Amino acid sequence: MLFITYTQLEKTLWSAADKLRANMDAAEYKHVVLGLIFLKYIFDAFEARHQQLDQELSDPKSDYYVAEPEARYGTLEDRDEYTRERVLRTPSGPL
Repeated sequence: MLFITYTQLEKTLWSAADKLRANMDAAEYKHVVLGLIFLKYIFDAFEARHQQLDQELSDPKSDYYVAEPEARYGTLEDRDEYTRERVLRTPSGPL
């Protein structure tokens, strides 16, 4: 999973804010930036759960071990496996 540091996040947000300021009123662009922060949080939470679940399903010592690749894939794609941990399932692949 790709995490960014606080400093990198701050630089990225300031850069985005500077670009948006040229086209929007200052009171409006904050909503766009806050939306982007929320999306980043959702995708990071999903990726963390996906990796955790994949590790549990792949480990023969785990109670959740699934030997068949098709069944493992089906479990990784199951929305309930994410909502159980209060994680929104995000699309895999381009939108």
